[in-house]
Amino acid sequence: MERKLTPRGAATRRRIVEAAAVLIRQHGAADTHLDDIRRATTTSKSQLFHYFPGGRSDLLRAVARHEADQVLAVQQPQLSRLSSWDSWMDWREVILRHHERYGQHCALGSLTAYLGQISPQVRAVIAELYENWERMLADGVRALQIEGVTDSGIKPERAAKSILTAIQGGTTMMQLTNADEYLELCLDAALLQLRAVPPSPAPTATRHSTS
Repeated sequence: MERKLTPRGAATRRRIVEAAAVLIRQHGAADTHLDDIRRATTTSKSQLFHYFPGGRSDLLRAVARHEADQVLAVQQPQLSRLSSWDSWMDWREVILRHHERYGQHCALGSLTAYLGQISPQVRAVIAELYENWERMLADGVRALQIEGVTDSGIKPERAAKSILTAIQGGTTMMQLTNADEYLELCLDAALLQLRAVPPSPAPTATRHSTS
């Protein structure tokens, strides 16, 4: 359970976490040390351990939480407004432009490439991120079904999982090759399922009078 901090203390802790996040995005968690973070934030060793009693493991968990929050924050408000095909296209644009701008130094890249293998606690933060992300995407699929613009037979949770898998796969390929089109191709392929035309109702048979 985290200790209650004064506003000033909370601001200092946040500054340390944000600086550590930047360093980890640039160099990776394995090559980012407490002394690097101390220099970047001009904090003493005692200060660092005051805010993160568990040392590096506590700090990395806090960075993972910060980055997970950032992954969802940069998608807002579009992610919470997936109620029409146009709104889905707006969200798609946000995803592509963000990753195009930050590439492998984006929050998602940092979480999966650098932090995901650190500890069970960090992996739990990442798992929670994907659960929340999937839930919001699934809600968006249901909204399309309610509007009657996509097939009601599509399973929202499965569709959301495939979209997240496409983003993760496309991001990984983009990081490895520095080519933006991998993410765009993967995401568009996953979204194509939402273009499925709702089945038309079967025609009602007409009875002919024999009289």
